[in-house]
Amino acid sequence: MNTLLWIAQILLAAIFLFTGITKLVAYERLMRKVESRSNGLPAGVSRGLAAFIGLAEIAGALGVVAPAPFVPENLLVLAAASGLALIMVLAGIYHLRRQEEAAPAVTLFLLALFVIVGRWPR
Repeated sequence: MNTLLWIAQILLAAIFLFTGITKLVAYERLMRKVESRSNGLPAGVSRGLAAFIGLAEIAGALGVVAPAPFVPENLLVLAAASGLALIMVLAGIYHLRRQEEAAPAVTLFLLALFVIVGRWPR
């Protein structure tokens, strides 16, 4: 079980590190891509909001793979995975309101939930 949890944590970290950096570095290109997928409907995400979300994703990505000796009882991993799960709930709502596919957000939410349940202190 520990191996599966580490795979899930590394997968979460890789995905959120990539998407967080993309939101920080390539905002204009990302917004053009989002708008082209939705027939020109404006994305409705300001540069500041995208930067905030990107930083939160990067912090969560680093938190889910933080070494255990830093914080007892995996508290940092639990907090980071919970934050990423919350971001995915909000992302799912955003995509559903835009009548877009929310499956990636739901999948990442479930992966974060798996980490939370698996790392919960017994």
